[in-house]
Amino acid sequence: MKLLVKNIGTIVGIDTARRERILGSQMDSMERLDNAWLTAENGIITAFGTMDSYPESEVFEVVDAEGGVLHPSYCDSHTHIVYAGSREQEFLDKIHGLTYEQIAARGGGILNSAARLHNTSEDELYREAMERVEEIIAMGTGAVEIKSGYGLSTEDELKMLRVIARIKRSTPLAVKATFLGAHAVPMEYKGRQQQYVDKVCDEMLPAVAAENLAEFVDVFCDRGFFTVEQTRQIVTAAAKYGMKAKIHANELDFSGGVQLGVELGALSVDHLESSGEAEIAALKGSKTIPTLLPGAAFFLGMSYPLARAMIEADLAVALASDYNPGSSPSGNMRFVTSLAAIRMRLTPTEALWAATVNGAAAMGLSHDYGSITVGKVANFFITKPISSFEFFNYAYNTPLISKVFLRGRVYKKM
Repeated sequence: MKLLVKNIGTIVGIDTARRERILGSQMDSMERLDNAWLTAENGIITAFGTMDSYPESEVFEVVDAEGGVLHPSYCDSHTHIVYAGSREQEFLDKIHGLTYEQIAARGGGILNSAARLHNTSEDELYREAMERVEEIIAMGTGAVEIKSGYGLSTEDELKMLRVIARIKRSTPLAVKATFLGAHAVPMEYKGRQQQYVDKVCDEMLPAVAAENLAEFVDVFCDRGFFTVEQTRQIVTAAAKYGMKAKIHANELDFSGGVQLGVELGALSVDHLESSGEAEIAALKGSKTIPTLLPGAAFFLGMSYPLARAMIEADLAVALASDYNPGSSPSGNMRFVTSLAAIRMRLTPTEALWAATVNGAAAMGLSHDYGSITVGKVANFFITKPISSFEFFNYAYNTPLISKVFLRGRVYKKM
């Protein structure tokens, strides 16, 4: 199939250099093209140009952008969208003054979701997750990483990962799966945490690998969860099965997770609300991507990561939604980029690259996703006519997306 989009007000997110990631000061520079067209064939971008060189042809399916902005799809590299039910009671607990750690200590948080998931069938989990998938697609996401971690037993972790595999087969999204068996310590292992870590390594990882269900491994390396030594043990064990690390690091404290992630060659270290000069210095010059989750900081009332200092240190900052039922119940990447601008002082251009190319890089996908580049997958969306690209983040709650394209086709709800 050949697609031609005409009368585009502005194409943003163009990267003719086809960069794997975009670093530091480069993040505030972006090619744009006004009064434009774009073509795609078999799901791949083939060309773009200005309307004075419009490629007249009867073989194209023609879509009129009507002066809207054409924006590369978001690449959301940190989500937990396979879960059962919701946790609005904990939302009320937070309003009444309980902290994230206090809720977790009394069996809430991750353990609450694990209990719900245990009693939910795979088919029902898939049905609920697909509603969230449709939601994030409509809001502009074209590539997503989905973690397990609400199972906390071999059987239930496999159930979650099988649901992720079904999502991958049944949607045009690019989907990456992450095994997060070390998301929390189950209640039955209280006081025996090392035994649970050994179970993750000796029982869960071989079972996940036997069914080829995960590309990545993740560990919640933080105060009250898993230590640096336990994280190292799990990541080292996963590497034997070809799973690359993505580490939850420094959300609650200066845990050492960032430094460990760099040492072990993790693809990304995520959260980083508790980070400073030492963490930034460790990341500088490495290929590990600092992935920031401002939606979680917003929802939990936490301090925001030092995004501005990271960019000034020439890091390839990424943004992700952390979509989950307890600390960030939203997959709206447009809101994430607006939060990054409002609370972390990223420019709209920096936020765009953080949520597209650098997010794709944090999933190992930037060769094919994350920018408007000839040869990349034709994942993008078109806005209604707006005064400028910057207006899209400024008016963050106004419904402005008019059409979503995945693999070169207008997406229609399945």
